[in-house]
Amino acid sequence: MRKTITFALILGAAALATGCRQDMHDQPRYRPLAASSFFPDGRSARPAVEGTVARGYLKNNIPLYYGKVARNSPEFVTELPVKLDKALLERGQQRFNIYCAPCHGQTGDGEGMVVQRGLKHPPTYHSDKMHKQPAGYFFDVITNGFGVMPSYASRIPVEDRWAIVAYVRALQLSRAATLDDVPPAERARLEAAGQ
Repeated sequence: MRKTITFALILGAAALATGCRQDMHDQPRYRPLAASSFFPDGRSARPAVEGTVARGYLKNNIPLYYGKVARNSPEFVTELPVKLDKALLERGQQRFNIYCAPCHGQTGDGEGMVVQRGLKHPPTYHSDKMHKQPAGYFFDVITNGFGVMPSYASRIPVEDRWAIVAYVRALQLSRAATLDDVPPAERARLEAAGQ
């Protein structure tokens, strides 16, 4: 009998404990954008605190995120705001071949497959005008588009856009390079292979 009473008490306590449970999904709440008499403005949805920036959206490195010397400046940066190394150029070549080569061609001459099928020619990267453009100009065009070229900001991350810019500069240098630009050790090897 004592075991039965003890068992009944434990079973009753367990039933009471589960009956008092209130999960987050089962609590008083407002429906999205519902009216509220609690707040003076009558809105249940609260505006963000002034100055709040969502994680990952603070873009205070203006040269990196905008390619300009100041946020509202028309002046583009002339240098890459990222470290230029072999890995960056390889990534730039890969991204260029995916996103840019269909129109601009693999050498940047503006003779890509899309152009060969009748679309408008993009400018060649090897013209004097394009050689004189600062690095930030190319970043801005990739980010915001230009002419018939759409914006690639939603498709290409910021770091990859700078990698493409670095690769475009490498393409430009490759066309304008002379034998004097080759390091002496490599120059001797090239001259030996050419004979």
